[in-house]
Amino acid sequence: MSQLYYQGDGQRHASLVKNINAGRTRYHRPEDYIAEPGLINAVNVSLMLDKPLLLTGEPGTGKSQLAYSLAWELGFGEPFKFETKSTSTARDLFYTFDAVGRFRAHNDQDTLSFLTYNALGKAILFANDESAVRKIMPLGMAHGGKRRVLVLIDEVDKAPRDFPNDILNELEYLHFSVPELGSDVITANPEYRPIVIITSNSEKDLPDAFLRRCIYYNLPFPDRKILQNIILARLGEFSGSHSPLLSSALDLFFRLRDQGSHLRKKPATVELLDWLLALRSLPEGSSGALSEPLVTRTLSSLAKTAEDQEKAEEIVKKWFMTKL
Repeated sequence: MSQLYYQGDGQRHASLVKNINAGRTRYHRPEDYIAEPGLINAVNVSLMLDKPLLLTGEPGTGKSQLAYSLAWELGFGEPFKFETKSTSTARDLFYTFDAVGRFRAHNDQDTLSFLTYNALGKAILFANDESAVRKIMPLGMAHGGKRRVLVLIDEVDKAPRDFPNDILNELEYLHFSVPELGSDVITANPEYRPIVIITSNSEKDLPDAFLRRCIYYNLPFPDRKILQNIILARLGEFSGSHSPLLSSALDLFFRLRDQGSHLRKKPATVELLDWLLALRSLPEGSSGALSEPLVTRTLSSLAKTAEDQEKAEEIVKKWFMTKL
């Protein structure tokens, strides 16, 4: 499948470029995830101690993808994901309740109709026999049988300051209650307790009490060898690890990430993969050599602010001058 190629010259063209969406779908295949030894150790400690794993590190280094890799390897299916927002409350992790809708509804309408269970709430419900929790489940909500689930709490540092403190006991004991139903505390069956992975971009410090309840690991940015392995795993058709284009692209990529580049937002792994796909999709990329015009045409996939784009263009010019 191909897609239109924009030339921006005020003329009509039938030019096409290779559609690279198919290549991008491989980024997120859990079976292609490559975990470094330190991360593997942290995951196993988390599993052994049955405590949440807190992952920090640069955006785009694969923190969230670890959850999908682990769930796939353990045969759990898709993780239940909670995307933390600046407005998130502790309750949102378990359920949301449409109080306005309930107020406007007829008095005889079932309260459960206004209740929606979210990631950790559903995981705790599913860790119990359906007969034990059916009375607090909305009509039409499928249970599917008691099972263990992996929960991803993504970018917890986006939440308000009180959020981590407000879920301390719930994370430790994996229980919650729904006051709107006047229900008792719902606790996960000990043998089916959800596995919890939490990610943070370290935009704000997390409370000590929260950290004590987690296994912690900071995911470092991959070195060149690991990056090559990631590229080959996720872009397997990329002409091999000894490709001159790939070698030069990695040289320039690490130059852009160098402290001396002074880029405010350094390109991450996912941006490198996007860039490599863009390079390969252009006709010039088929030559197997990296050129300054080719890099200039694709630099928008690496530099994400106006200031960084200006700096990156200068770095690229100087880098190619040293190659002459």
